[in-house]
Amino acid sequence: MKKLDRYIGLNVLGAMLIVLVVLVFLNNLFVFLDQLDSIRAHYQLPQILKYMILITPKRIYDAIPIAALIGCLVSLGSMAGHSELVVMRAAGVSLSRIGWAVIKPALLMIVGGMLIGEYLMPVSEQKAVTQRKIERSTDGRYSDEGIWHREGNSFMFFNAVQPPGVLYGVSRFTFDDKQRLVESSYADRATYQGDHWLLQDVKNSHYQGDKVTTTRSPTEDWHAKLTTMLLKVIVVKPDDLSIEGLMTYIGYLREQGLKSGEYVLALWKKILQPLSIFALVMIGMSFIFGPLRSVSMGLRLFAGVMTGVMFMMLQNLMGPASLVYGFSPIVAALLPIAICFGIGVILLRRVA
Repeated sequence: MKKLDRYIGLNVLGAMLIVLVVLVFLNNLFVFLDQLDSIRAHYQLPQILKYMILITPKRIYDAIPIAALIGCLVSLGSMAGHSELVVMRAAGVSLSRIGWAVIKPALLMIVGGMLIGEYLMPVSEQKAVTQRKIERSTDGRYSDEGIWHREGNSFMFFNAVQPPGVLYGVSRFTFDDKQRLVESSYADRATYQGDHWLLQDVKNSHYQGDKVTTTRSPTEDWHAKLTTMLLKVIVVKPDDLSIEGLMTYIGYLREQGLKSGEYVLALWKKILQPLSIFALVMIGMSFIFGPLRSVSMGLRLFAGVMTGVMFMMLQNLMGPASLVYGFSPIVAALLPIAICFGIGVILLRRVA
């Protein structure tokens, strides 16, 4: 039985990895073609290739669930086409035993995805976003894709953020309790000093009624709650953050009295991703032992792609719906998984 489990597991794992490589390659190819339109004086082919390498961990992380589904369909479909599954069942191998042999490689994909999502993707995505913004400019700044941040009544905008703690184009706007602008400032650059920021080439404007007083200074100390840890979080999208980063920023937003629904939703999607992979593998198994047992490989691939697309569409619809209508983000993240798992269980019970 161990040889049989190993045979099934290696076939399924090999198919999943091949599908994953194909999906990532195609995704990167589309990114490469899209980036060709963004070539600038300091953003040429070497910078595009570097950007593609840095975003590859995110592409791998995003493609793992679909690769697990399609890989399961391809490998089990191939064994079904060669009557290997029929022989296994005739020899007394239970459906649950075959299912467990299929789940083992899926667990490896889950562990790999969690490691990439927690430790590799957030760092590489931050570097990719920051370096692209700076390299696409001619003077070290890029204002079209900057970052907004808020602390109490102060609003800040950064043209670009560069690790480990450098800000370019720092604009700050301070309002009073009646939402009237009382002060604004602009600094070309800010560097983190451990407990405060050092602003360079600063221009301050103070507003009192109809009067505006402007002052300039070569350097200025800026004390704010913004740290390099928070910068690593706000520079990338919520879906690209680690669980630790999401929890840190959710706590910060709640401390500032700001809405954190988008980050809470991303947190639950990240936590429940292993269950989504498991549910997609379950529905893939149910297709092979059920309605797709004797169809062609092309039709199996089409069914897998369509199932994955519908799963992603449902996830993308439920997430924003939870933010608009106010129901729990847990429900939004869990419902697509529950539907896939339920369909898989129903179909498997019919053939058990």
